[in-house]
Amino acid sequence: MADSAEVTTVVSRSQDPVKEEQGGGEGGGGGGSEGDAGGGLTDAQREVLERCLHALRQAQNDSHTLAALLLITRLCPASQLDKPTLRRIFEAVGLNLPARLLVTAVRGSENSGLPPQELLSLGTALLAALSTDPDMASHPQLLTTIPLLLGILSNGPVNQQKQEAKEQNQGEEMGQKPDCKAKTAESSNTESESDSVAQSAGEGKTCKQKGDDGSDANGVPTSHTSPSSKLDEAMAADCYQVLTAVCALPRGPDQLLSRGAIPALCQAVEQNQTLSHERGLSLLGCLLSGKTKDKVWSKHSTELLTLLVRLSKDFCQATDQKKLDMCAQLGQFLPPVGVTVESGELKGVVTRVWGDLRPMLQAKLTPRQIGPILVLSACLLDLDGWELVGPPKFCCLLVNRACVEVRMGLEEPPGNELSPELQHTLTGCYRIMEAAIEQACCVGVPQPTAPPQSSIPSLSLQQSRQVLGVLEEAFSAVMYHLQQVDPSRYSEPFIFATFRSLCSWLAEETSCLKEEVTRLLPFLIGYSRSHLQGESPEQGLSDWMSEMSVREESGAWTGKEPLRYLLPALCHLSAEEGPRKVLLTLDTPALLVDFLSQCWTALKGKSGVASARDPSMETACSALLNFTVTEPERVRKDPCFRTLEALLSEALPVLVHKPRLLVLAANYCTLGLMIGRLKSAPSGSIEASQRRFFSTALRFLRSALDSGSSPGPVKVSPSWEESWDEAAELWRLCLQALGGCVRAQPWITGLVKEEGWLKHTLSMLSQCSALPEQHTQEALEEALCAVADQCPVCKVEIGDVMRNGKGALMCMRNLKKSVEVK
Repeated sequence: MADSAEVTTVVSRSQDPVKEEQGGGEGGGGGGSEGDAGGGLTDAQREVLERCLHALRQAQNDSHTLAALLLITRLCPASQLDKPTLRRIFEAVGLNLPARLLVTAVRGSENSGLPPQELLSLGTALLAALSTDPDMASHPQLLTTIPLLLGILSNGPVNQQKQEAKEQNQGEEMGQKPDCKAKTAESSNTESESDSVAQSAGEGKTCKQKGDDGSDANGVPTSHTSPSSKLDEAMAADCYQVLTAVCALPRGPDQLLSRGAIPALCQAVEQNQTLSHERGLSLLGCLLSGKTKDKVWSKHSTELLTLLVRLSKDFCQATDQKKLDMCAQLGQFLPPVGVTVESGELKGVVTRVWGDLRPMLQAKLTPRQIGPILVLSACLLDLDGWELVGPPKFCCLLVNRACVEVRMGLEEPPGNELSPELQHTLTGCYRIMEAAIEQACCVGVPQPTAPPQSSIPSLSLQQSRQVLGVLEEAFSAVMYHLQQVDPSRYSEPFIFATFRSLCSWLAEETSCLKEEVTRLLPFLIGYSRSHLQGESPEQGLSDWMSEMSVREESGAWTGKEPLRYLLPALCHLSAEEGPRKVLLTLDTPALLVDFLSQCWTALKGKSGVASARDPSMETACSALLNFTVTEPERVRKDPCFRTLEALLSEALPVLVHKPRLLVLAANYCTLGLMIGRLKSAPSGSIEASQRRFFSTALRFLRSALDSGSSPGPVKVSPSWEESWDEAAELWRLCLQALGGCVRAQPWITGLVKEEGWLKHTLSMLSQCSALPEQHTQEALEEALCAVADQCPVCKVEIGDVMRNGKGALMCMRNLKKSVEVK
């Protein structure tokens, strides 16, 4: 440090000059109002200020800079300075000085003339003031100081760090082996000065000898450090001011994470350092929210799980009022669904928290009190299902309380706006209701496999009916609320949360409240179409999806999400005449075709990557299939079905070569053949796309069964075996539709011979002794009868094979009549 004696003189006159520049407030520099340069200064003060600013810009060393700062703080209080003036001061001071002060303090230079504590106080105060300007907060030179600030917060004052390091070295010289690990702040900076600062941060390490019980060598719990290791509160506030300012930047969370913020802040909380619970936990909560949560938990699961265990114990030991205050905080620190975390400790946390939530939920609470409890309950349910919640009676109570809050919150007169706090509570209630729907609906229904561990334990049939009853009342309120929603509100996250929750109910229960559901269809379809076609702003919803850990197999928000949630309900509703007529007036088939087109475009763009199965595309096909079967005239006239045919002709030849997408290929094949049976024979030449589709479909259908070389029952081919349970019914529908296509368009019989389908099928049936099941035999027989009726050559070929009297072919009596074989 230059002119250390002068620096000492300046500091002795004002221990912390920048504190006064900040107006004595945490974060500093923001007290003035914007206006003319100098804010509320007199002419004399402005003149002095300009001279001081000139002195700052011309300063030859640190002493001159500090002297100019001292004059400014004495003559021009920060409360009288506006932001432009403060900005000029910040730019004149620059970031070199505070960075050097921190490095000098950590390195313990003998030439500084000041104790490390004073250097740290000066450096952190200057950085805190500078960080109030976003441009300064994002400056690379300020970012290089982050590891040092994190080290101060996690390891305590420099003199304490050095004392502990000295004791450690003495212990090692005496042959002792402390059981500890040196903790350093991470740094990922690229500039040379950054490397220097990051290296200096490593010199402020702390290391304690711990006993088996987690205490230090003197038996003091590490979560409660001795008074000598406590940070000065003003210095801690300055450090957190800088980190919070950086976190608020667009790329701020990534800047902090790459420099070791998570382990450092977790250590600060564990060590119970100054302001760690007030400011450190808040900052950690910001870093653990949104899109970075998965990444952070994957990288730092050990530290975060240790912190979560500590917080859960604090929660359980707190008073009732304190518990209510801690509910929201605890929910932030639960790991995201899908990230692997050590299950034993996590299960202990969940069990412990549920144990304290049960009496709270059973107590008499105001709406303001119960909200945070229900939201935390929703987070725990998301994480670990129903297994640890408690006895069935309490599970029913939890669902009942959530449903009551939804009814009270949504059954307000139209025009009443819901507060953000109430919206947050209701969103948590929705998640509890969604978790209850499947469990309540499946009670009393035979399960093909053992129920999942996440199911409600031993829910009786009577309790299940009770749960379904309160859910029905709550979703009646949900539908009432959505009826009032104007299209201008389609981009609101709460409307999406409400829509999503209703869709989870409709996926299981479309028979309840049928009239209300039918009346709501214009909103449901209009809302889905608005997002699919990009008519509503999506950024707010995308952020909400990240905040609420709503996951989609497709990854980031695309606009297709609302329709994805609605599709299972559309499958049910399109099969019922009343709702289907309403869906047709809303042009729903065109919406589904648009959805499939967009999904196919996205799927084509993933060349070179293993194609992931998208169940939503298969569900959309099922809904379109319902329209195709029940509304033949609409299929013949609606242009969207011509668009669909073109899409199927393009996609099927690609899908049949992707084993992981076999079920989707079966859906496409079924849809195309079902549409084909409704068309009349072309008067002119056959379109190339049509020929390509039917050729591909025949090869695809032929590949399903494989009789092998020896007699015996026919087997499902290896390529279909894994998906046969899902694809078998579609395959049989394809064969029935193929018979209809052959009768409607006899030209297809030529392809039946050319593609080898007829030869392969006759050979298989004559060799095998039996088919997988009776339905398969009936489907094959129907297709063969149609081919025999429309093609004399094929009829002769079938008759010749049947006269040999072999295999399962001889069981097909209708086919015998068709080819006149006795």
